[in-house]
Amino acid sequence: MSRIGLKILEIPEGVEIKVDGNTVTVKGPKGELTRKFHEDIKVKIDNNVLTVERPSDNKEHRALHGTTRSLIGNMVEGVHKGFEKALEIQGVGYRAQKQGDKIIINAGYSHPVELDHRDGIEIEVPTNTRVIVKGIDKELVGAVAANIRAIRPPEPYKGKGIRYEGEYVRRKEGKTAK
Repeated sequence: MSRIGLKILEIPEGVEIKVDGNTVTVKGPKGELTRKFHEDIKVKIDNNVLTVERPSDNKEHRALHGTTRSLIGNMVEGVHKGFEKALEIQGVGYRAQKQGDKIIINAGYSHPVELDHRDGIEIEVPTNTRVIVKGIDKELVGAVAANIRAIRPPEPYKGKGIRYEGEYVRRKEGKTAK
């Protein structure tokens, strides 16, 4: 039984949800998100409370039940509060800077890496060793942050690279001299 799918979702003040068949549109103060879900899963709204129902107890419907509830919950939270993911840059000479709507990252390569602006995503560089990715779509924020981290993932010997804020990098011992 899906515990997540059975949880009700209270709609916060200022957020409007419209269900049209299997398409759910969520509007809020930060923006609007639309997503199409599986046609077997039913989404109902009663008295500012959203519930997700499944037609049967087979494995596919149980999986879709919890997934649909989580995705709608993320849409509601995104348009109400928004999501953000912070990254730290560690290493001598490693830094990031913003030029217009491009982000330029020096990560030890012969040339700096340039990232273009994506729709629905806002990238801030408060210091030259910190990058913050903000947006209303949780999936897109995570994907952009992962792409930035993939430029130079943290290595285990010196810990240099780009990591999520608070991420633990397991360190390895280097070679020992005889």
